[in-house]
Amino acid sequence: MSQKLLKETFEFYHMKKILFVDDEPNVLSAFQRQLQNQFLIETALGPEAGLAALKDWQNYSVVVADMRMPGMDGVEFLSRIKDAAPDVVRIMLTGNADQATAIEAINQGSIFRFLNKPCSQEKLTQALKAALRQHQLITAEREILENTLCGSIKVLTDILAIIDPKSFSHAERLRDNARQVAIAMKITETWTLETAAMLVNIGRVTIPPEVALKVRSGHPLSSMEQIMYDRIPEVGAGLLSQIPRMEEISSIIRYQKKQFNGEGHPGDQVKGNQIPFGARLLKLLCDLIELEDKGVTRGAALERVRFREGWYDPKILNAVITLFSPALEYPTLEIKFAQLRVGHVLRSDVRTKDGTLIVVAGIQITQALLERLRNFDEVSGIKEPISIENSGTS
Repeated sequence: MSQKLLKETFEFYHMKKILFVDDEPNVLSAFQRQLQNQFLIETALGPEAGLAALKDWQNYSVVVADMRMPGMDGVEFLSRIKDAAPDVVRIMLTGNADQATAIEAINQGSIFRFLNKPCSQEKLTQALKAALRQHQLITAEREILENTLCGSIKVLTDILAIIDPKSFSHAERLRDNARQVAIAMKITETWTLETAAMLVNIGRVTIPPEVALKVRSGHPLSSMEQIMYDRIPEVGAGLLSQIPRMEEISSIIRYQKKQFNGEGHPGDQVKGNQIPFGARLLKLLCDLIELEDKGVTRGAALERVRFREGWYDPKILNAVITLFSPALEYPTLEIKFAQLRVGHVLRSDVRTKDGTLIVVAGIQITQALLERLRNFDEVSGIKEPISIENSGTS
């Protein structure tokens, strides 16, 4: 073997870390001594320490765990690693060579290799080299797939931007908000969620322009048009399901309007945590954006969704309220209608003197809205006082 090839081989096996997990310090020390010249080895004393190390799982390629460890055996440990770090290749070492243990380890933890102790250094070295090559194949496949999907998604979002610019703008806001919430909830892999957010309205391209215009302007839909509008998520999911490896995103799109209590579309029995996490999050964030587009302030919109019992996943709702609640809550100021100005934020509903509701609390006054209120005041009179946020600029 040439010196160049030797150097490249050495660098390949030292690029990614291998984590050994065992409850015996002397065993870990032996692995370190035997293998440190060939591989980049780290150790963790026991399963809990192993889980803590693998929180930054992108730094590791392979994990080797002992079967018999107190508190958590190797099968359970590697099963948890499979869920938390699916790209990390898993090897089990055990002195218990019975067939049932091997089958359980392979089925639950998707074990790449099952090695019996004592294991020779040569056999372990071969297994580690094979595991590192397997990791390289896994990551290379994912990168190719994601790059291909990213190109396809870019085409889809570009089409959406041309056909329906407002929906595209809505999707960009949704993606940014979803990313913030995911980070706050310590979700490291956000690609699927962000992609679903960008494609949340892809089904709208199939409805006639006049129906879309009716929806935006708030005009009532006919029964047939309403059915068409309600099926937008289902249609969008169907379009995306034609693309390989988009199944998870398609499922998020399908259930984006489903309430946590199971009500809403689609009308199946899926509810609660059976609804994909991404769909549960997008349901809440879409409703917030819809309220804000109607002029409701962020703080008032959060108050409204807070009291929609059964609509949202409580954990997601708490995270969103904590993250997006306004940093400053202004006190309430009561004024006469004549003092109402553009930019004021309503803390109470505005009604005529005979009780007719004109504007709900949470709306920020615009010039057009102020003119409308003045017209009502001329005809029916506005009930006073009006409560607004006292921001110090009134």
